[in-house]
Amino acid sequence: MLDQEHKLPMEDSTSSSEEVKSTTDNSELKEEIKKIEAPAEVKKIATTEIKLLENKAIEEIEDKIAESSEKVEHTSIELIDYSKFSLEELVAELGKLIHGNEVQSINTNVNNIKTIFNVEFGKLLKQEKEKFLIEGGDIVDFQYSNPLKSTYNSYLYDYKVKRNEFFANQEKQLNDNLEAKLEIIEDLKRLVDNSDDGGVMYKNFKEIQTKWQQTGPVPRAKYNDIWRTYHHHVERFYDLLHISNDLRELDFKHNLEEKLKLVAQAEILADSEDINQAFKELQVLHKLWKEEVGPVAREYRDEVWERFSAATKKVHDKRHDFFKDLKSKYEENIDKKLAVINEIEAVDTSKNTSRNDWQKSINEIEALRAKFFAVGQVPRGKSDKIWAKFKDATKNFNNEKNKFFKDVKKDHLENLNKKKLLIEEAIALKDSDDWESATEVMKKIQSDWKKIGHVPRKYSDKLWKEFKDACNHYFDRLHKKQEEGNQLELGVFTKKKALLKTIKEQFETEKTMTLDKLNTYISEWRELGRVPYDMRHIEMKFNKLLDKIVSNSDIDQSEMEMIKFTNLVNSYLEQKNYRKIDSEQLFVRKKIDESVREIQQLENNIGFISNVSDDNPLVKNVHEQINTIKEKLTIWKTKLKYLRELEY
Repeated sequence: MLDQEHKLPMEDSTSSSEEVKSTTDNSELKEEIKKIEAPAEVKKIATTEIKLLENKAIEEIEDKIAESSEKVEHTSIELIDYSKFSLEELVAELGKLIHGNEVQSINTNVNNIKTIFNVEFGKLLKQEKEKFLIEGGDIVDFQYSNPLKSTYNSYLYDYKVKRNEFFANQEKQLNDNLEAKLEIIEDLKRLVDNSDDGGVMYKNFKEIQTKWQQTGPVPRAKYNDIWRTYHHHVERFYDLLHISNDLRELDFKHNLEEKLKLVAQAEILADSEDINQAFKELQVLHKLWKEEVGPVAREYRDEVWERFSAATKKVHDKRHDFFKDLKSKYEENIDKKLAVINEIEAVDTSKNTSRNDWQKSINEIEALRAKFFAVGQVPRGKSDKIWAKFKDATKNFNNEKNKFFKDVKKDHLENLNKKKLLIEEAIALKDSDDWESATEVMKKIQSDWKKIGHVPRKYSDKLWKEFKDACNHYFDRLHKKQEEGNQLELGVFTKKKALLKTIKEQFETEKTMTLDKLNTYISEWRELGRVPYDMRHIEMKFNKLLDKIVSNSDIDQSEMEMIKFTNLVNSYLEQKNYRKIDSEQLFVRKKIDESVREIQQLENNIGFISNVSDDNPLVKNVHEQINTIKEKLTIWKTKLKYLRELEY
């Protein structure tokens, strides 16, 4: 494919880097050959051998340049970290990428989304498969469809269509460029063969050079041949025709300076520690040498080229040595992966008797799987064999796990029948008027329900809804009965109304209030007891007044927050409105989760800021937001602790 990354190939262990050390300087070696007392033919053979090694390095560079010649430059869109995206967000982002951008600019982002989506959807598929097996299904019958996956596949199809269309257009453009460059070469040949006026010829030659450089890339297979042909006729132009000496010498001088700069850069790359980056940059230098810089005077051509090719060979040999070391590391990874496979095979599941036992074993296997993949690559020839051993080891574990979950199916069915019986009892009692007796039985039914284990998931939600509806129906009737005609509670309302007026008048007079005084009023308010159900609005008025007092008094906000919260919860306790307390606990848990996610998101955002110093206003702002949320999180956790310690 034309859009594939051009990865560096693995080198053969018998490469030329073993024949001549990569640290050898060819110019020094040539001088040493001259000093050797040996027949001229022997020296010639030695020098020829060096040339062959240099040529091999040059050929590899030229192959890489030809390979990259087909790549059309384009601007890639901003890379995004998709690791925190949900499946829904990934699919939505994929659709926006494909339908809102040029296909050649989104390849990296699309591949990243595909990788993460496949991993996350694989997890979901695995969960659904395990549920299916737990509920007694046969693996052969397992099927799972998800509209999200269908949309994802549809987007990928659109991407492939657009990409194929792009490559077809690109291939046509490459061939058109090839035809244009062949025509330019013909123009150059005609110029060399037919022109007599040096000044006019030089001007025409410069126009041909500009036209060549402005013509786009050509097919990889034709790149080197067409360049050599062009370069041959350029040198013919300089060497064979009688153009103005001043113009020619000026060009030669400029080209010599530019090529010496490229030589110097190549020699620096030859000493670079980052060999892969050096190899990539060397390709750029060779491309500039071939396509941007013209020929030099005949007397300098061999000398300049030999320096450039010697530096090229040094980079080439160091790269060979690098891949030789890499291959050695891949060999070491064989033993490491086999060791992990042995650990997987050694996992003992014979004593697993519960879901928790198996969950621990599952976590252990997952950790070993992650360890196996973290080891890295192994030689290609051994990869399939090691992968087969790994699959066999995990397959044996999965077989034992599936057998266990099939065995617990009977227990789930028994639990199902037990819960159905409790539902029947709850439904029979939900309209009872024998409040004292029925209440005790309903409480026992709720307690028994909690003691029953798991049931098949496909029944779980339906059973829970039937049971909850019956219980809520009864206790809603009970609460309503308890609140009807409670004259004492009417008296409490009158007293609380008077106390609220007293507090309000004192605050309006003094404009502030101490914490001790406020606590005294709150205690007095609680001691009065509860008000009728339909008169609870007075509690809201009291809480609003507390808010106003706090905002105008020197009272710590977090402390006041807990005072109001405990006052509210205690009012629910007085009214025996336990459902409200449960709802309050769910709400507090939700706020804790939201706060934690907000903190994680803000901390993650800091990682995308290039300047993370404390002086950066943006970083300061993020840290202030984090601290504010952490303060709120502390209050939410304190509220949750208070709710957990309640007995009701």
